[in-house]
Amino acid sequence: MDNFIQELQRLFPDLEVREGVDVPALVVPADQLLALMTELKEKRGFNFLADLTAVDYPEDERIEMVYHLLSVPGMAEIRVKVNLDRQHPEVPSLTALWPAANVQEREAFDLMGVKFPGHPDLRRILCPDDFVGHPLRKDFRLQTEGGE
Repeated sequence: MDNFIQELQRLFPDLEVREGVDVPALVVPADQLLALMTELKEKRGFNFLADLTAVDYPEDERIEMVYHLLSVPGMAEIRVKVNLDRQHPEVPSLTALWPAANVQEREAFDLMGVKFPGHPDLRRILCPDDFVGHPLRKDFRLQTEGGE
């Protein structure tokens, strides 16, 4: 896997590699995510988006997107991370590469407020349309009718 990572670093000079407990993590700027994911899927065999999620770090004013990719025939796994500005979290949609990203991106939008330009139908999926806020953010507080 070392040669593979070195090749990616040559293609994406801003790529940061972190050794994870279980699999390597590639940290990429948001504007390079789509190009990296296209490379991983089309040329490196990572054909399965296992999941995506968002993690809130209010003390750092960032939201971290985390993607887990698998190469089903190659029996390999990799993690990709993108750090976003917490006030305006936005990262390109991956629905054109992996249709399964559709529902998962809607969930991250609904619960964490991450926007995915290019998503075909970005709207709430779990909360009502008129719900205010993003309930998985660490500073979210449920408002009661009395305002408490």
